[in-house]
This record gives sequence, structure tokens and C-alpha cells, in this order.
Amino acid sequence: MSTQTPITLDFSYLLPDVTAEEIFDLQPYVTAAHELLQARNGPGNDFLGWLDPAAIMPATQLAEIRQTAARLRAEADVMVVVGIGGSYLGARAVIEALSVPGAPEVWYAGQTLSADYTAALLKALRGKRFCLNVVSKSGTTTEPAVAFRLLRALLQEQVGVEKARELIVATTDPASGALRGEVTREGYTSFPIPGNVGGRYSVLTAVGMLPIAFAGVDVEALLAGAVQCAHACTEPDLHRNPAYLYAAARNLLYRKGKTIELLSSFEPRLHYLAEWWKQLYGESEGKQSMGIFPASVEFTTDLHSMGQWIQQGRREIMETFLDITGGMPEVTIPKDAVNADGLNFLAGMPVAEVNRRAFEGTALAHHDGGVPNMTIALPELTAAPLGALLYFFEKACGVSAYLLGVNPFNQPGVENYKQNMFSLLNKPGYEEQATRVATAVREYQGKQVVKF
Repeated sequence: MSTQTPITLDFSYLLPDVTAEEIFDLQPYVTAAHELLQARNGPGNDFLGWLDPAAIMPATQLAEIRQTAARLRAEADVMVVVGIGGSYLGARAVIEALSVPGAPEVWYAGQTLSADYTAALLKALRGKRFCLNVVSKSGTTTEPAVAFRLLRALLQEQVGVEKARELIVATTDPASGALRGEVTREGYTSFPIPGNVGGRYSVLTAVGMLPIAFAGVDVEALLAGAVQCAHACTEPDLHRNPAYLYAAARNLLYRKGKTIELLSSFEPRLHYLAEWWKQLYGESEGKQSMGIFPASVEFTTDLHSMGQWIQQGRREIMETFLDITGGMPEVTIPKDAVNADGLNFLAGMPVAEVNRRAFEGTALAHHDGGVPNMTIALPELTAAPLGALLYFFEKACGVSAYLLGVNPFNQPGVENYKQNMFSLLNKPGYEEQATRVATAVREYQGKQVVKF
């Protein structure tokens, strides 16, 4: 197995805010964080299964996933993935980045409680051949549980109860939980969510791989890229480990007052990769009143909206560019006889080259405007490099959070809204706090309202 990855990290534009010497001076702290991770004795050590992507996705399971995806593709034109957070974001990131022409579509439900979105989805599915992949460790998370109940009823109405069972696949806890109980009772095909992998680190498990395979993406290449990156990121040496170099650089910038990180790209297909990245870093680091706030922008589009703030707003941001250096379609700008738009100086130039010059100009402008930035580059946007990038970000995140001194693998704050919501919905078991929460809501709501 090669110890090289397709990923390159250019941190030249961190100067003068951060020098290479300052980053490499963090080596003892990085080594300590690495040892916590690799020895599996740090906070959250029960959730480190993702460290070995080959182990969490053995060849036999991957073959079964491919067979199931092929069966569903023959019977359905649309797969609806029912899940929220890590139960769908990783899959969506890969599918939208590597969309395969002519492949069946993947839609999403359970990531919102919007009645408008839900009604529109149900309407769009009526009369369509669709299947369901419900993804939940417990089966009781409110958003996906509501969506699954509605979608299962529609599927049963359209194809009958028996056929619906064949078109529902559950990805859930292998031994316990409400959804596992339903799998046993109804006989759904199912795949396990490993108990030692948290949702935001689960894209390379069955959680992500089944919908990704259904969408026609080369899942073997995706996994191979991740495995390759894992081999390349086993040593703590900052001179040899690109994930750790990224983690160290962003932590050093945080110590210098850069509290917001922008993930920026010039490729719209990476939109949901940025959404996945935001969950990964936001949930992993945002604790104990600490953590870099993860945000994202898409260029050149957002240069005409957010560009002004990035260039001249509060100097509390750092930026990480994602750059795809090759493999783009050949679209060439034609010459125009009138040249009314003044663009004949671009005639004969590929659009991809114009986009590259826009990236280079933007990185320089933001650096000169006081935004230190670095660039993570892939040679092309295909399955293997993307798999490597997914693992790169996961490994960097684990070490980055340990450098901050927080547990990268829990999310205690996520429970707060659930407690309040369940109390307001009169869920059984929440009677004791229901009065307190309802009183608090009444106390605040409507206190400072101006009607126009």
C-alpha cells in the first residue's frame, strides 16, 4: 500500500500570520494528540472504529451492499435516504460530488421537520418507483422517524405491504433499538451501523456506502482512497502527515484569534462536502466555549455576495480552499465578431482555466486583505481522491479537537433542544420538566415584539 496520498497541502499564504517554524514547534503537542488517538485511550475512545476504513467496511459487506444496490436499482428510479446529520450528509456529499449521468436519483428526507418540504416530497413521489433507506441507530430520532412513518405509508399504499418490505432497507444498530426491532418484525434487509463509529464519521460504513452505490459511484475506489490516506497518515511527523499539518496550522491560527474557518471552493459539486465538513468540525470541536466556527462559501458565486466581508470585514477568519487541479470538462470560450462584452481576450481559453485564474487571484487578494489561507488540492474529482479527502478531514478533526482539549466524538449540546422539544410535545417521560419548559417559553415569547 502506497504511503502517499493524492492530497497536497499548500500553506504558503499563512505567512506572515503563521510561519512553518511555528507550526512545526507544535510537534510535541501533535504527537501527544496522535498517541491519544492511536492508542485509543483519549476522550471518546469508544468511537474510533473509523480509524481503520478497511475494517469498518470489509469486502464481504461491501459486496453485499453492491448486490443490494443493484437489486434496488432494478426496481426503483429513486432512493429516498431517511436520516439526519451524519446519517445522510456524508452520502449526499459524495453523491453530489461524483454524480453519474443516467444513474437513478437519490432524494433525502428526515433532515427537516418542514411541512412544506415534506408535503412537496410526498407529492413528487406519488406514482414514482421508489425505495427507502432509513438510517438511524435508534429508530427514534424525531425527524427521520416522522419522515419514515409517512414515506412507509405512501410506499405501502403504492405497492402493497409485502412489496414495500422488499423496497425498504434499514441501516441501524446491529443488536438493539426500535428500528432493529422493526427489521426483525418486518424482515427488512438491513446493514449495521458499527457501534464504535459516530454518525459524522460514518460515511465509509454502510450508512454512506449503500446510497452511494445505488447512485452508481465506484464504492471500491472510494474506500481504496480512504485506505490509502489512512496508511499515509499513521505517523505523527508533521513533515510527513498532511492531515496533522492541517490540524496544527488551524489550531495555531485559532490561538492567534482566527476563530472562524471558511471552507472555500470554486466547484459547486462540493457544496455538500462543505456541509458534511461543517458538521464534522462543528460537532467535534464546539464545546466548553471553545472551537473554530466552521463556515463555507462557493466561489465565484459568493465573491459577489460574501466577498466584500471576507476581504475587508472583521479580521477573525482563516480560509481553507479546496482545489481540483484537473479532470474538468473541456468547455472553450468562443470568439465573437462584435466583441460587445469585451471578452475576446478570453477567446479560445477553457472555462476551467478562467476559473483557475479566479481562484489564484482570490487566494492572493484574501491573503493581502488579512485572511491567512491554505489550499488542499486534489488531482481530480473522482472516487479515490475524494475517499482520501474524507479520511484526511476525519483524521485531522480527531487530532485538532484533542489539541483543543475537547472530546471529538461526543455532542452533548445537541441534546438540549431535544429535551425542550420533547417537553413541549408532551412526550411520555418528560412530564416532570414539561411545565418548567412551557413556563420558560411563555416567559420569553412576546416580551419584545414590534408589530408593523
